[in-house]
Amino acid sequence: MKNIVVLISGRGSNLRALLETERAERWSESIGARIAAVLCNRPDAAGLAYARDAGVPAQVIDHRDFGDRRAFDAALAQAIDVHDPALVVLAGFMRVLTREFVAQYEGRLINIHPSLLPAFPGLATHRQALDAGVRFHGATVHFVSDQVDAGPIIGQAAVIVRPGDDEASLAARVLAAEHVLLPRCVRLLLDGAVRLQQGRVVVREDAARLLAFVAE
Repeated sequence: MKNIVVLISGRGSNLRALLETERAERWSESIGARIAAVLCNRPDAAGLAYARDAGVPAQVIDHRDFGDRRAFDAALAQAIDVHDPALVVLAGFMRVLTREFVAQYEGRLINIHPSLLPAFPGLATHRQALDAGVRFHGATVHFVSDQVDAGPIIGQAAVIVRPGDDEASLAARVLAAEHVLLPRCVRLLLDGAVRLQQGRVVVREDAARLLAFVAE
């Protein structure tokens, strides 16, 4: 069985999308994979309840209990490695990871970011998009590198920026697109349709159209 470990920091809506898709598509039978654990750096995160309701072990590793990022990352890695993961998914995990941590999980550590990278890395992406006047915004799933929001891109979902959009309306549509994109990318990675090869993402031909789309 290919184990997935999901890292969250907040409400866990992408975690919920993963759990629902795993159940609906019967990942354990169809691709031999399961969400084995959820780890969170905030004890008050709402997403922890999603995991526990789904019967998935959920553990809090509070970053405030550690003196620096390296110590926190070491404890996080220790908790991850208990599950021998095929894939570690950052699903709204709001911590910058050390170079050593990223290197340890190279090729099996992915993140979802609410913009069409390389545009608008970092925070406040919806405000950045509106201020720039772009016609398309969206979400990106990418392999994590030692540069923030800069790793090789796996898949992207675009949304049209509508006249009159504000941050809230645009964010809601991007989030809905994330809920489609992230489970799709996870499944294709674990099914062998997508892989990282010498720093580049290689996609099987029949999977390419699933990894780039315009959402409603």
